[in-house]
Amino acid sequence: MNKPEHYSAVMPYFVVEDAAAFIEFLNDVFGSKEILIVRHDDGRIRHAEVDVRGGTIMIGQCGDEWPSYKLSTFVLVDDVDAVYAKGIDKGSTGNQEPGDQEYGRAAGFIDKWGNQWWLNDPAA
Repeated sequence: MNKPEHYSAVMPYFVVEDAAAFIEFLNDVFGSKEILIVRHDDGRIRHAEVDVRGGTIMIGQCGDEWPSYKLSTFVLVDDVDAVYAKGIDKGSTGNQEPGDQEYGRAAGFIDKWGNQWWLNDPAA
């Protein structure tokens, strides 16, 4: 297999309950774009790849063979406050309110799947 153009050396792979809802969350909060969706015979998502600001995130549906795993992911964004608000609006719990830090504007939230998202705008 040749490496797909959208692959990088390191990519997060989320294994979650309700992968379709997780992809919708990524679309709504981060403006992700779907690259690939592979489905089981019953229509559930087996494997998916989405683009978030030029980075690829992989997603799999959990099950008996593959349990759910939680991750912590750092994302560079243009508007920390807006992305944080979208995350909270989509059911996430804030654990670092947006604020100015020595490394830029930053915030953090935990999504309803238990994954931690760190947001940063170093130019702010």
